Amino acid sequence: MPEARPLIALLTDFGERDSFVASMKGVILSINSSALLVDLSHQITSHQIQEAGYFLKSCYRYFPAGTIFVAVVDPGVGTERRALLVSAAGFLFVGPDNGLFTEILEQEVGAKVWQITDPQYRLETAGSTFDGRDVFAPAAAWLSKGVPPSFFGPTVQDPIRRSVAMPVWHEDVLIGKIASVDRFGNLISNITARQIREFRGVTGQSVEIHIGTYIINDLVGSYSQGHRQSPSALINSGGNLEIFLQEENAARCLQFAVGEEVRLC
Repeated sequence: MPEARPLIALLTDFGERDSFVASMKGVILSINSSALLVDLSHQITSHQIQEAGYFLKSCYRYFPAGTIFVAVVDPGVGTERRALLVSAAGFLFVGPDNGLFTEILEQEVGAKVWQITDPQYRLETAGSTFDGRDVFAPAAAWLSKGVPPSFFGPTVQDPIRRSVAMPVWHEDVLIGKIASVDRFGNLISNITARQIREFRGVTGQSVEIHIGTYIINDLVGSYSQGHRQSPSALINSGGNLEIFLQEENAARCLQFAVGEEVRLC
């Protein structure tokens, strides 16, 4: 059997208009021409670390073991913020120390973190505005050639973690928030299927979902069972409570966004 090519997956807020992503790919392939590059997305909203963290959390487990993820949403580029290398659950992650890897660090027991400091695994450049090309891309490429993570720099015990909102109980009400809005305008909450089962066990009744002034009576099984004029809810394939309008953009039509409160009553 032929040896598998090392897989490097890229996630950025760079878009595709400029040379940023192409430059990162060029650096990686110059170091390891056998690397297989996969674009996760380059359409993360500019500077939105939370959005990038949620995106990465939602997809990394579906990749082959050994995949190297390069995640660059980095409003602090050029400052004293550290460049990180994370090893977790058989995957490697490279990116800025700004909370982007919070979900990975919280979900994966035994994650190890290093700071990327060794200059031999970085590019020498005059400026400091493009660590995606100069730090993270070469680090990923050298990792794909088998360089151990410990060679890149010292271990890190205190990587930055964002505050991630979790659903909370208030008497007999479970209160969550909209955590993401997908390209269809569906509103994805941080309430999980397990928490809904627990809610039903506590209250002994069907789920009544409140968002804004809307009340949704229990869940449907598919988008086709929803309505165009009023919101419906289901458990999506990621295991989260999702609120939608059938074949309409719920975020735009209902004027809800990330952070909107969702209550199970």
